[in-house]
Amino acid sequence: MTVPAEFFYETRPVRVVFRPGAAVTATPDEAGRLGLRRLLVVCGGRGEPIARTVAQALGDACVGVHAEARMHVPADVADRAVDVARAAGADGCVAVGGGSAIGLGKAIALRTRLPLIAVPSTYSGSEMTPVWGLTEHGVKRTGRDPVVQPRSVVYDPELTRYLPVPLTVTSGINALAHAVEALYAPDASPLVSLMAQEGVRAMAGALPSVAADPQDLDARGRALYGAWLCGACLGATTMGLHHKLCHVLGGTFGLPHAPTHTVVLPYVLAHNAPAAHGAVAALSAALGAQDVPRALWELAGRLGAPRSLAELGLRRGDLAVAAAQVAGLPYANPRPVTADGVLGVLTAAYEGREPDSPGAPG
Repeated sequence: MTVPAEFFYETRPVRVVFRPGAAVTATPDEAGRLGLRRLLVVCGGRGEPIARTVAQALGDACVGVHAEARMHVPADVADRAVDVARAAGADGCVAVGGGSAIGLGKAIALRTRLPLIAVPSTYSGSEMTPVWGLTEHGVKRTGRDPVVQPRSVVYDPELTRYLPVPLTVTSGINALAHAVEALYAPDASPLVSLMAQEGVRAMAGALPSVAADPQDLDARGRALYGAWLCGACLGATTMGLHHKLCHVLGGTFGLPHAPTHTVVLPYVLAHNAPAAHGAVAALSAALGAQDVPRALWELAGRLGAPRSLAELGLRRGDLAVAAAQVAGLPYANPRPVTADGVLGVLTAAYEGREPDSPGAPG
């Protein structure tokens, strides 16, 4: 690995607990360490049974369960959750579930400055970042604020055993996207690059085993370990074309979060590869593959994940609109972002064809 002549790396105060059974056994302890006595548990409808188990473990320290988290955190959903937290006199929140639940917990923290404990049940990685997102009038806004960074993260591989295989696969590839973009981010550092490479290796190696046996606790643990590393990379670096494109596809066109990341990732990487040789080399070593975009595309196919935006419900007529919207957003990326370039990426992803090899025209 070549060490750059100049870089910076900022750590953030977050405590991680990682062990089977930790959702029930460790969450009350983490609340106690933070001095929290009136906790609101937030979750989505699908994750409510697990969230209620965590709430029961908190005992008298739990002031309620709010099970209204939704994908992309609609602003009105966030408003209701903030009102519930204030009405309950909560002094903190516990978010149990995937990115939607943790995103809702972050929205509460952003408005109320209440400390947040995250108990993730997917591989979204949101728990390791100070990034928040809200969707209003069909537009998803994101930002960074240290106040939304969870104070404690409780990783329990047993929770992920109940994650359906299709969601397991797309959530895992969504995690890979965090590491991929971190490797070519303008604020990458040697430590982030090492975490990204190890996160990709762990997640890509675990997903086939989890798909073959969803109850394999060892494989689930390796996937969750990979998600932790990939999420930490996302939290430490600036997002590029991939994430901005997926935010537009989700916020404006309502596409599902993790499947959209899964479909788009190989095509954005193929587009950026000519300007990101170091990132491609690191990914090649982690995946044991020469053609990294094709390897990611094939991994999704082998595991039964969607491989086209058409499958997710996007219309061909939406492509130019999405490309113009993405190109109009300022952000860092290895290659200049143009409407034509984004349209090329979106068209390939819409059709689901094999991505171009690195170095080929995007």
